[in-house]
Amino acid sequence: MEYEPWLGERDDLYEQLARIGKVVVHPKRIELLELLCQAERSVEALAAATGLKLTTASAHLQVMRQARVVTTRREGTRVYYRAAGAEVCRFVTALGDLARARLAEVEQILRDIGAADGEAERVTRSELLARVRAGDVVVLDVRPPEEYEAGHISGAVSLPLEHLEARLFELDPDVEVVAYCRGPLCLLAPQAVARLRSAGRRARCLEDGMPEWRQARLPVTTGAQASRRSPR
Repeated sequence: MEYEPWLGERDDLYEQLARIGKVVVHPKRIELLELLCQAERSVEALAAATGLKLTTASAHLQVMRQARVVTTRREGTRVYYRAAGAEVCRFVTALGDLARARLAEVEQILRDIGAADGEAERVTRSELLARVRAGDVVVLDVRPPEEYEAGHISGAVSLPLEHLEARLFELDPDVEVVAYCRGPLCLLAPQAVARLRSAGRRARCLEDGMPEWRQARLPVTTGAQASRRSPR
């Protein structure tokens, strides 16, 4: 068979694609990337959020930086990482979608922890948008405050999961709550909904999370919550 002169270039192309593959070959790198699609973070914050040693987190982030899926900025002596672009976060979303579609183990894990409610239990983005505009729903962002500040659904109230019980009195018991977090594989919103229902409140999860809301170009607000007044 005659040698095709472009075969070497084709191999070079796939070698470049494999650089992205090195990012998702380790589960902690996927977790780091998911966090960076929510908000910019320092190495120290990323290590704490993922349970990694600082040196280990730094090593993973260097691999991700070499693949150019993350970028950095320096503030004094501290280095902050962020996702390199919207296409990176679309890739993370697609990876999760592929895993749910092709790996039965993923759905089983979600069912085991009570995070795989039926479709009737979840609110679509279009339904939530209409209800926000009508003012007949309370939208809870149960992610950490720094993620809320980096971008949240317009009109959403920041109420991190760990503070839910202490601030439950702030929520009008006559209004349904819709909770959201980082996406369909995130456990924060399902856990929040379970706690709200155990307290006798009407509550459901958004069908996905903040990355998908952004990708759909729906209204997003940045900055901290204006006040701690009751969202009634």
